[in-house]
Amino acid sequence: LFQYDSGRDGYIDLMELKLMMEKLGAPQTHLGLKNMIKEVDEDFDGKLSFREFLLIFHKAAAGELEEDSGLLTLAKLSEIDVSIEGVKGAKNFFEAKAQALSSASKFEAEIKAEQDERKREEEERKHRRAAFRELKSAFTQ
Repeated sequence: LFQYDSGRDGYIDLMELKLMMEKLGAPQTHLGLKNMIKEVDEDFDGKLSFREFLLIFHKAAAGELEEDSGLLTLAKLSEIDVSIEGVKGAKNFFEAKAQALSSASKFEAEIKAEQDERKREEEERKHRRAAFRELKSAFTQ
């Protein structure tokens, strides 16, 4: 991932994603690139963190990416080709992938916890609004 992070800021921005997709042989339109980022950009900063980058592979494995999605193309093309990379490159890739998978399950738990927290907060807000409306109606009669 970070071989494409030319800005060395720990993120893949639109231009870096454009270069990555071109190097993978699957160039995308400007709008396509923006949509790719938007599909996994959890913090809405317009760029991909390592965590968001891992989310691409998680969603691809779970079948949650659109068939015409640039992210699905990215996930498929990013798999290692031993004949090109050589055994050492493949070993590094698989070690990184194994590391990513172990952090992916921790990552899934974090995402689930965040989603549960958001649902709980939304339920609380609905409950407070309903209670407020009840109270308000008692005063307006």
